[in-house]
Amino acid sequence: MTTGPLTAGKTPATVITGFLGAGKTTLIRSLLEQAGGRRLALIINEFGDVGIDGEILRACGDPTCSEDDVIELANGCLCCTVADDFVPAIEKLLARPQPPEHIIIETSGLALPKPLVQAFHWPAIKTRVTVDGVVAVVDAAAAAEGRFAPDPAALAAQAAEAGQLDHETPVEEVFEDQLLCADLIVVNKTDLVDAAALAKVEDLIRAAMAEGGMAEGGAGREPKILRASNGKVDPVVLLGVGAGAEDDLANRPSHHDEEEGHDHDDFTSFVVELGPQPDPAALAKTLERVAAAHGVLRLKGFIDVPGKPMRLLVQGVGTRIQTHFDRFWKPDEPRRSRLVVIGETGLDRDAVTAALS
Repeated sequence: MTTGPLTAGKTPATVITGFLGAGKTTLIRSLLEQAGGRRLALIINEFGDVGIDGEILRACGDPTCSEDDVIELANGCLCCTVADDFVPAIEKLLARPQPPEHIIIETSGLALPKPLVQAFHWPAIKTRVTVDGVVAVVDAAAAAEGRFAPDPAALAAQAAEAGQLDHETPVEEVFEDQLLCADLIVVNKTDLVDAAALAKVEDLIRAAMAEGGMAEGGAGREPKILRASNGKVDPVVLLGVGAGAEDDLANRPSHHDEEEGHDHDDFTSFVVELGPQPDPAALAKTLERVAAAHGVLRLKGFIDVPGKPMRLLVQGVGTRIQTHFDRFWKPDEPRRSRLVVIGETGLDRDAVTAALS
């Protein structure tokens, strides 16, 4: 893998962003499987008290993904905890006897990537690490369903009628900010949509970037759009962009450029403890109903299925629920059933918990 001119002499870092359930962890797992001996280290950040994504990556069984190679920073936003969490995590990796050749940072699905990129200007790491590239992962099926923005034709009609667009819901705003900061946009889960829907998604992405100011604020910088299924992307494409993104912030417009930081008051998360679940199919149906009834954005967790030696991994995006057994329970590991539930502020925790229990 080559090193671009902007990364010479510094350890490159790649920021993987993307909305809840887009497939960031799956993409990173695929990347680890194709590492070819390259020393990679991971910093995983989640919006929630239980670290599901880090645990999924540790369960991959790949020697390039040892316990020491994964630093997990749960229940927060990296760019909001730079001094306390992010910079010390980077310094810890660089201080290792064999420091990583490349650092991969998976943001939470609700994170705004630009403030995190700005953090690479902190004196402790500025001369040692560079942002090789920002990769935004998009769930093609969710985007085709209109979860992030209306159909491009509808946007055009709205603009013609009202003279401006009004689609700044919290979900759409986060989605748009992630696209506007990206060097590469990976349209993932293409196996779940047909050709027409895929074309619609790519039109939506281009419309969102144009409306977000990419044409004006990011003149000359057009992120490349890649298609992927199950997060499989050539690591040569992902690692070695040489963008030096921390020195290119002016070309990465954001809804929050005028703000002193940001928070996640628009979203909430909580953990639901369940008992053993003997019927995974029935559980999936229940999760579908609860997600539909309460507007749940994301569900993920591990489930104890009596009589099964492996734990059940549950992944839900809206009402789309997927389950599979990912690894054996460890001999000294408590067999617990826990789900992280994420939604917009106002999600009725008691009602969701009662419905799941």
